[in-house]
Amino acid sequence: MPERDLLMIPGPTMVDPAVLRAIEAPVRSQVSPEFIEIFGSTLENLRAVLGARGGVPYVFAGSGTLALEFGAANLIERGDAVLVIDTGVFAYRFNQVCERYDANLTVISAPLGDVVPFDQIERELSTGRYKAIEVCHVDTSTDVMVDIAAVGKLAKRYEAMLVVDGVCAAGGVPVNCDAWGVDMYLSASQKALSVPPGLVICWASERALEAVRTRKQSVRNFYCDALNWLPVMQSYEARKAAYFATPPINLICGLHESLKQIQAESVAQRIRRHEVLSRAFKAGIAALGLQEVAARAEVAAPTLTCAYLPEAVDGTFYQRVRAKGITIAAGIHPKAKPYFRVGHMGTVMPNDILATLGAIESALLACEYEMQPGASLSAAMRILAEM
Repeated sequence: MPERDLLMIPGPTMVDPAVLRAIEAPVRSQVSPEFIEIFGSTLENLRAVLGARGGVPYVFAGSGTLALEFGAANLIERGDAVLVIDTGVFAYRFNQVCERYDANLTVISAPLGDVVPFDQIERELSTGRYKAIEVCHVDTSTDVMVDIAAVGKLAKRYEAMLVVDGVCAAGGVPVNCDAWGVDMYLSASQKALSVPPGLVICWASERALEAVRTRKQSVRNFYCDALNWLPVMQSYEARKAAYFATPPINLICGLHESLKQIQAESVAQRIRRHEVLSRAFKAGIAALGLQEVAARAEVAAPTLTCAYLPEAVDGTFYQRVRAKGITIAAGIHPKAKPYFRVGHMGTVMPNDILATLGAIESALLACEYEMQPGASLSAAMRILAEM
């Protein structure tokens, strides 16, 4: 791929050269003083991104799906009642994971592109039978973002543990695990945190860890057992080495550099940048007469945009966008008509938004879609002027 090309998919995302240099450095020993300091400060800096002064952050090798496995393996035992809030393909995936642990599952599905009404969630929780509620913060298949603070209040009221899939959220939207009453926040490296794929990034509350300690049976997944990893994370954060499995040393070095960049920008400013870029891109899409998959602006996430393709536009659209040096993604929700997905998170800047909109305009015109050339760029620029 030429260096000028832009990877504007909803993950993996583009990575800053300094992060790549950190990953490409010579491999260190996991017990070297240099790596102990890198890993320890990485865990500390994750707390700022996740709004988590208490509990324990976890970083180990794996994918976002393994992060979901981590949550289910530790908190779910045979027969436990789990409420899954389905806002898209990835929200539903937790249901599929929990099935392997013989959970007693109830799924509430939102209309395509929307959230589940909170009164419907409360009616289910009010039965008092649920051990846990699982919700996807931002679903990468629909661009739907759930108000985790509001769900957290319901979980607390009905004494259910709150498990959040934050793979497409952490590093790009506000996260406050402590204030929201989250018990497990499950994420990964390759989206808004701007690190290549390969790191599971999680956080567990003290209540969640106590639930693991008091299980009736031991955790059935050896690698995902939170108690196996716990002394490792606690030791490195205290600047001491510990061992359970060999850490992905170079990827952790990359995450360390990325988190340093987030701290330099500030978490608050990074979130604001994502919000402005998202509004600009979505305004550009609207100016082209394209409809978003998200039903309302209030539920649309700032980390990506999903928009329906016009009926007259065929599959050559993606190749035409790619020919302009921009890679975007097709939609994956099985119940939706054809749509495309654009990720605008992590290291994405205003010029990337304009280049992507320009490529989309060019592809639509080549597909003989009637539109005003330059309309999306003008609409986006009016918002980008705020930066």
